[in-house]
Amino acid sequence: MSITLRSHRRSPGETHAEHEPPDPEPLTTQAVEQQPAVCTRGLVKTYGGLTAVAGIDLEIQRGEIFALLGPNGAGKTTTVEILEGYRTRDSGEVTVLGFDPRHQRNSLKRHIGIVLQSTGVEPYLTVHETVKMYADLYPHHRPVDEVLELVGLSAKASERVKSLSGGQQRRVDMAIALSGDPELLFLDEPTTGFDPSARREAWDVVKALAQLGKTVLLTTHYMDEAQYLADRVAVIAAGRVVAEGTPSTLGFRDRAKARVRYRLPEGLVPPVGLGSPLGSDGFMEVAVEDTVSDLHRLLHWASEGGVELDGLEVRRPSLEDIYLQLTNSSSGNGTGAATPATEKGPR
Repeated sequence: MSITLRSHRRSPGETHAEHEPPDPEPLTTQAVEQQPAVCTRGLVKTYGGLTAVAGIDLEIQRGEIFALLGPNGAGKTTTVEILEGYRTRDSGEVTVLGFDPRHQRNSLKRHIGIVLQSTGVEPYLTVHETVKMYADLYPHHRPVDEVLELVGLSAKASERVKSLSGGQQRRVDMAIALSGDPELLFLDEPTTGFDPSARREAWDVVKALAQLGKTVLLTTHYMDEAQYLADRVAVIAAGRVVAEGTPSTLGFRDRAKARVRYRLPEGLVPPVGLGSPLGSDGFMEVAVEDTVSDLHRLLHWASEGGVELDGLEVRRPSLEDIYLQLTNSSSGNGTGAATPATEKGPR
């Protein structure tokens, strides 16, 4: 099952098979659980002389929240649209829930839900009417009241969509995508434009989906969102996956040296090995080999001399630090591979 909420987009020359191959033979529950929700091998897509996707390998397990990160033009949109069945690949192997999106698109649509960056539902219908209208398209859908409760809109069921806040309207989008009870949900920048409170509420909804056993593929530019939600993340730059792992270990983040940052009163010299050239803001920042020992030595020196360590902090590279390092080193200027004008919106 799938709610697409957009017109079908097809690049010039792209066609879908008129007759789909038959669905795969039914698998046992154990076999289904062992099969990944998404698997790509050597995925390639070009537009004329431009390579948007240059051999992507991905494997997303069932029931996990997977975040796809990358700068605009890196190939995220093309990759996701191939997985959704909206764009055909040039080469490589792709399976989504056991289906080939290129040849079994109609069959796949019954099993996925899609939440785009923006949608166009009828503003004068009530929330309940809107979700019911889409739910009735499916022979086996989730009860509307149950879906509204899941996304936190039960109290708004009788209100018109146009009267809702931006965050609440985004929940309507989520409810529509969930109305067909999909196994896999694609979320495209789900909290863009939200205030901090609304973002947290949206995150809780996504976490609740994972608890129901849903698989979620998330694209986002918010590193804190990926850090909070994702079980695993992949960074795409210049059409390739340049790193993949958990948010805490991506790019060997967990092994990176801690950095101690502080500012001294003018004229003072820090202990040997614990200083650095001053930054534009007057702070020193130094990578330490032994965090506990070196920090103890710095604090002991400051305590003995009555020195104030202004703004003292100890930190490891954040997910954003690693992301910037990976994308800049892979694409030079961080813009990634060019993509055609038909791919709209950053993913």
